[in-house]
Amino acid sequence: MIEIKGIHKSFEDRKVLTDINSRFEDGKTNLIIGQSGSGKTVLIKCIVGLLTPEKGEITYDSRDFLKMDKKERKTLRREMGMIFQSAALFDSMSVLDNVMFPLNMFSNDTLRERTKRAMFCLERVNLLEAKDKSPGEISGGMQKRVAIARAIVLKPRYLFCDEPNSGLDPKTSLVIDELIRDITREYNITTIINTHDMNSVINIGEKIIFIHQGQKEWEGAKNEIFTSSNQRLNDFIFASDLIRKIKEAEAHNIEG
Repeated sequence: MIEIKGIHKSFEDRKVLTDINSRFEDGKTNLIIGQSGSGKTVLIKCIVGLLTPEKGEITYDSRDFLKMDKKERKTLRREMGMIFQSAALFDSMSVLDNVMFPLNMFSNDTLRERTKRAMFCLERVNLLEAKDKSPGEISGGMQKRVAIARAIVLKPRYLFCDEPNSGLDPKTSLVIDELIRDITREYNITTIINTHDMNSVINIGEKIIFIHQGQKEWEGAKNEIFTSSNQRLNDFIFASDLIRKIKEAEAHNIEG
């Protein structure tokens, strides 16, 4: 579990985050949603340590991240997996070598053991047949699946995903959503996903935080979104025709 309390972050005289509080539970897909510029990316960067908040507390299973020294933070980062907006794969490496990269950096296992682990992770995302290909030889959706395999190869306790469906078609996005959800449940990972994709909210949003202009405007589960009276949240989700239709259907069922 990851817990954040009273997070404040500014850049010079511009406040970006103001008093953000939340709890992200194990084995669940925790989504941070909001418009571009709302502060959600800054928030996830603070949580993983890429940025340091001026005030607040961030705890990983009761371990105070902001009070850790350099060695303690390095140890904790080995427990984290990251999936970036772009797959961020190395073009000069094969798919298998990309997945093995964190193992080569941090693991003391033998080459045979590292290879076996990487192959297992590729099999988990159904990409074993692509192991010898380069990233440029596979589709964008397949690249994201390689990124997921790489993110879980060190058996992380915490998984962070920054716009994992960016640039993907709806069908492929659904595959990525379900893969992240299934891996989260299977390994009981604390997963935090930064997204503005409302289809992801519908498909896998077990815990959702809505950020508006640097403040937590709303928090709840996906089924609670449809009955929310928060106008800013409604304005945000009504930008999606799919959400509008679902909410209208929900209202019709209640009336019926």
